Amino acid sequence: MDRRTVEAAQEDAKDTPRSSPLNVLVFPCGSEVGLELYRSLRWATEVTLFGGSSASSDHGKYVYERYIGGLPFIDDPQFVEALRALVVRHRIDLIFPAMDCVATRLAEVVEQLPCRIVTSPVETCRICGSKQATYRRLAGVVRTPELFSGPEASSSWPVFLKPDCGYGSRGVAIARTPEEVAFHLKQNPSLLVLEYLPGPEYTVDCFTDRHGRLRFTGARERVRIRSGISVHSRTVSSPEFTLMAEKINSALRFRGVWFFQVKRNKDGDLTLMEVASRMAGTMALYRTLGVNFAVLSILDAIDMDVEVICDWRNAEIDRALESRFNLGLVYEHVYIDLEDCLICEGQVNTDVVAYLFQCINRGVRLHLITRLGQDVANRLRCFRLDNLWDEVHSVPEHARKSDVIRERNAIYITGSHADRVEVRKSTGLPTFTTDAVEALWN
Repeated sequence: MDRRTVEAAQEDAKDTPRSSPLNVLVFPCGSEVGLELYRSLRWATEVTLFGGSSASSDHGKYVYERYIGGLPFIDDPQFVEALRALVVRHRIDLIFPAMDCVATRLAEVVEQLPCRIVTSPVETCRICGSKQATYRRLAGVVRTPELFSGPEASSSWPVFLKPDCGYGSRGVAIARTPEEVAFHLKQNPSLLVLEYLPGPEYTVDCFTDRHGRLRFTGARERVRIRSGISVHSRTVSSPEFTLMAEKINSALRFRGVWFFQVKRNKDGDLTLMEVASRMAGTMALYRTLGVNFAVLSILDAIDMDVEVICDWRNAEIDRALESRFNLGLVYEHVYIDLEDCLICEGQVNTDVVAYLFQCINRGVRLHLITRLGQDVANRLRCFRLDNLWDEVHSVPEHARKSDVIRERNAIYITGSHADRVEVRKSTGLPTFTTDAVEALWN
């Protein structure tokens, strides 16, 4: 595709009225940011969502229904051409970068792509990609950490060392003596030697529209951090965060979602750590309060005016490792027990019900097995489960449950170890107890 063709496609994307959802590619899609973008956009009526990745092993393929792997890495000479071919093939309208370096690279090559990039201008991306450049630009605008020239320069200990370009607390260290500073600089001479900030740490989530107006600021304390990710965070409210956001927004040109991180120094003053022109994974906290940064940024990227509504309250988020499985199973029928499986201790097992609806979406037939006899219809109505089933099988008290399982391309789910053993031995089918249903989720 030559430059004139790219420009024509970009103009078509700008001028064509939208009567169908926008095709949006998240890249890379398997990072924590990519996964939060999935959660933000999966059910958005404005979007048909695609995920892209260069990594050989990527969690995105377990999550994104439209997953595209095998893209070259951004520093590969073939990257732009491969990405352009993908955009044309899948009619991608917008690419939403999920890493700082990817945002910068895409902003640099946007004129070569027949789509838009959901990010800030390239100069802003470049500045935010370097902490030293960020501090230079914002010196005198907001409080930035003191930067020392070498091991002997600091008059106050400890000091903090971190890479100029990086994220997720990679390569950071605390040094308490000049000798420790020299040791770390020997390992990585590009480390910045900075004032140590001992106070609480905060992230301030922001949205700026295409006119440069700061439309939303939401601060949250980073209570517990693992590998640079805020896994326990809570909302905080103070004018000092908004004032700092306004000052940064006046000094850098943002468009769409961005955030900055601060800590309090030894005197209790907020001091800038970094600025990023992208989504943050823990923006999920404000998303649940009504501020979907991803949707707002996409609508702004296609030149729509948006309203930002936040149902603000004191709220917290706590995150843990989430699992996805690939068991390699292909089946067209699910046999599942009612008692002690679908209904446990007088309550519906909502995890199992979610899985059953996934089966319905895929056209898998559902077979209920129960020993209730004639009471089963009332029992199902009582729990509002009466319309799920393709077949209901009543099994007498002393009969084997395997006797009603006729399909071969099937699996069996039960809460009973004994029933699982019996069905497995009698039919040879894959069998699962209730705790393993999570491995069957899409």
